[in-house]
Amino acid sequence: MAIQISPSILSADFAHLADEAAAVSPNADWLHVDVMDNHFVPNLTLGLPIVESLYKAADTPLDCHLMIEDPDSWAPGYAEAGAGSVTIHAKAANAPVRTLREIRKQGARAGLALNPAEPVEPYADLVGEMDMLLLMTVEPGFGGQKFLDVVLPKIRRARELLDSRESSVWLQVDGGVSDETIERAAEAGADVFVAGSAVYGAQDPAGAIDSLREQAVKASAHG
Repeated sequence: MAIQISPSILSADFAHLADEAAAVSPNADWLHVDVMDNHFVPNLTLGLPIVESLYKAADTPLDCHLMIEDPDSWAPGYAEAGAGSVTIHAKAANAPVRTLREIRKQGARAGLALNPAEPVEPYADLVGEMDMLLLMTVEPGFGGQKFLDVVLPKIRRARELLDSRESSVWLQVDGGVSDETIERAAEAGADVFVAGSAVYGAQDPAGAIDSLREQAVKASAHG
């Protein structure tokens, strides 16, 4: 499986987002955009106008993670605005299948996210409706949190589920990913890694991406 790194602009300088996006290109596979509404999670961040502007300014495809209420109404608009991937939270969606299909209809990859305490198994039958499964490795809402090792068994179960179905669905992890934790997540079976402060907190963000990728590649080979 190909390892991908998606730096989170939640840890970037919001006053210079275009420059921050350029700082990780072309090393990054995606640019992760955390959309929070202060309802589904206790934080308020970026919205659709910022995504539209970033799409015009960034060379890296946008990986939009919607931590919002009513993603059924909003998600297709992010795909239409140019996001290459749009992920919704299963817990927030009233019609996840319809919404995932609408995201795909707009030309983006469709992702389904689960919080740390949410099991994978109830969503096994939706594998065919998604392009990516996102497992949160922190409680969503804020960057800079500590990686929750309690999620590692769930990552392994998710990998086994996807492999048993010969699925091409990507398995993404988000939260506390760093040079100290990425190997554990990769060995458990994740292949797409969201990294915020580990990238944007480094003196050389592009170099940090390369280092994280190298660690993940080595660890995944032993998984």
